[in-house]
Amino acid sequence: MAPEAVALILGWWLLAASRAQQLPRPSLSLHPSQGVSLGDTVTLRCHLPQPAAWVELYQDGQLRSRKEMDQEQDVAEFSLTGIKQEDAVRYQCQYQGLEPAGTSERSDPVKLVVTDHRYPPPGISLSPKEHVEMGRNITIQCWNKKYGASFLLHKDGHSAPIQHQEPDDEGTATFTLFGVTPADSGIYRCSYRLGGCCLLFSPPGDNVTLEVIPRPAIPGDNGGPSRNLVAVVVGRWVAAIVFIIILTVSVLLVAQRRQMQRDERPGGEGVKWL
Repeated sequence: MAPEAVALILGWWLLAASRAQQLPRPSLSLHPSQGVSLGDTVTLRCHLPQPAAWVELYQDGQLRSRKEMDQEQDVAEFSLTGIKQEDAVRYQCQYQGLEPAGTSERSDPVKLVVTDHRYPPPGISLSPKEHVEMGRNITIQCWNKKYGASFLLHKDGHSAPIQHQEPDDEGTATFTLFGVTPADSGIYRCSYRLGGCCLLFSPPGDNVTLEVIPRPAIPGDNGGPSRNLVAVVVGRWVAAIVFIIILTVSVLLVAQRRQMQRDERPGGEGVKWL
């Protein structure tokens, strides 16, 4: 191949690569994003930052589907019906840009987490019991002796698990909350991941409720060490100012008394008689 042809091909390839790098990445979302069970339908939406000729959906790195687009569309939707075990994996999307032309990078991956209700939920316990004072350490145990998979700790109001833990030989996972505060109050549940290829989990089990009670104020404590320190510093400044005022007044009184004594002495500069 002639050197001119090699240079032309190389230049074209570099230009295409640079244009691809300039294309902004798409983003991918799941609907619904949680609470998906086997047999459900899930919609994956690829959000496009610019018009695209086509959009591709990748499942665990492999091309799953491709959709032609028109210039007015900024979202490409892919529906997964009758979710199966092998569908519980990671997904990404990618698009072919129009202006500028080129292929974008793939989106950040999203995880399709699926619940398999054929498996029993785990047990759960809380120690100490529900009402505890602030600052204590709390232990939550989850167990399922038959299925020794990793356990997840969920808290109501959080979309993602707050902790995960491997079980011991007895099939029990122990989660510890250190130095709890009122923000740790809430309802907790457990689930466990099933062994195998996919993001398949058991249904959540029973829940436990944690209520963290603020510590009662110590009598005579009006705000803790910091406020006490401020009070001590202010008190010392006030005492110093009062001492300076008293000292100044005393000096003035002594000086006035001495002046009066000099005026009363014979020959002193007291009252002059005409």
